[in-house]
Amino acid sequence: MMNRAAGILLSVTSLPSRYGIGCFDKAAYDFVDWLKEAGQTFWQILPLGPTSYGDSPYQSFSTHAGNPYFISLETLIDEGVLTREECDQALEEGDKNLVDYERLYHRRYPLLRKAYQRSQISRDPAYQQFLRENSWWLDDYALFMALKDRFDGASWPEWPEDIRLRWGFAMDYYRRELYFDIEFQKYLQFKFFQQWFALKNYANAKGIRIIGDIPIYVAMDSADTWANPGLFQLDGDNRPVAVAGCPPDGFSADGQLWGNPLYRWDYHRDTGYDWWVNRLWYCFRLYDVVRIDHFRGFDEYFAIPAGKTAKDGHWEKGPGIELFQTVEHRLGWHEVIAEDLGYVTDSVRQMVRDSGFPGMKVLEFAFDSRDTGSASDYLPHNYIENSVAYTGTHDNETISGWLDSITDEEMEQVRLYLADAYTPQDELYIPLVSLALGSRSKYCIIPIQDYLGYGNECRMNTPSTVGENWRWRLSRNVLNEELQKEVRRMTMRYGRMNWN
Repeated sequence: MMNRAAGILLSVTSLPSRYGIGCFDKAAYDFVDWLKEAGQTFWQILPLGPTSYGDSPYQSFSTHAGNPYFISLETLIDEGVLTREECDQALEEGDKNLVDYERLYHRRYPLLRKAYQRSQISRDPAYQQFLRENSWWLDDYALFMALKDRFDGASWPEWPEDIRLRWGFAMDYYRRELYFDIEFQKYLQFKFFQQWFALKNYANAKGIRIIGDIPIYVAMDSADTWANPGLFQLDGDNRPVAVAGCPPDGFSADGQLWGNPLYRWDYHRDTGYDWWVNRLWYCFRLYDVVRIDHFRGFDEYFAIPAGKTAKDGHWEKGPGIELFQTVEHRLGWHEVIAEDLGYVTDSVRQMVRDSGFPGMKVLEFAFDSRDTGSASDYLPHNYIENSVAYTGTHDNETISGWLDSITDEEMEQVRLYLADAYTPQDELYIPLVSLALGSRSKYCIIPIQDYLGYGNECRMNTPSTVGENWRWRLSRNVLNEELQKEVRRMTMRYGRMNWN
């Protein structure tokens, strides 16, 4: 029997850090300590990359770079490159429960630029080593971000032709012209990863393992696509031929148009999947477990012709299990969670079984009257051991918000399944969290909002909407000893304690 374990889903952005957004500061270390005392094994986070339009961590400027917002200003103050007064003045506290990304963009980057200018970073041997070890992605990324600043934030398909198509003389010109802007971007990445690995090492020493999260696709406006157009379905002018999305279903009548460029899987196969092997090798260094979003896209992916709507899309075959066999052959076995939610076919189920990776089971899906075909797969008595149970994910309503939104018929099914006709609805989240923890799944991950019984005002993301997502933050002092003891009791009750 596999060792049962539990963890908590909390975005780094949601930590109650100072200066407007969660980061790698004392609040992160305090959370690790809290997890340890609560008997948890895992901290699941969202992708760590620098975010683009809409602030989504699933639309990043790079698959390898880290988000500069996560750099702890407190640490930079301790290093003497910023002062407390500068940080307090630039980022006085606004709404502590929501991230204001626009405000951060205009106020945090000037602080980080000051830190860079005072750092004399080029004299640091550790920085020089970082450059040598990461030049294979860092050089393109740093130039890409410096160019975005030069062109007022325009996406790279809108840049002048010479640099958009990476002509040699243009690349040389901008490397000279933007030298210090490029070095600034490299400094940010050096500080990000220096602080990230310090936090990860601290967590691991406490017996806490980090579950990282990576999107299957990269953003069109990313260093990856600009620097490696041959990997993607682009035309001779480096513009998309087809883009990613998903078809209409019971949750979205028009389907979803994500807009990410699709992979040229024939090219990846011919090159031994080198790009994917390198990507996953890098992720296995950053995290203890890697959750791969939209796993079904490796079996079949939905292709939407450029300029069309999701209704005009069609399914095409992906690389299948061959990709993961290649990864395992070259990198050895590593722990992966397959996000196998959504429209799942028999071939997807077979690919997940063949991979050996645990899939995901989301409790909220079990009672959805719109999805009668697969709802029973999400009833806890049907969970297989090699799976990860969730009450919900970052894309779902909180469990309390979901209880407020379901139909009377669905509520009746919930109560019948729980054999609970009497618990007040505003307390019903507790037996539902217990239901997930008590399932056969080897791992169970609960969003912190669900332990707190928070409603949908604390939801992280509502798919197909822009503007209010990814902003929610924990208030200070919420992660108190009382909640810690309750989480510990529940974790122990269902045999998921971390005794390390």
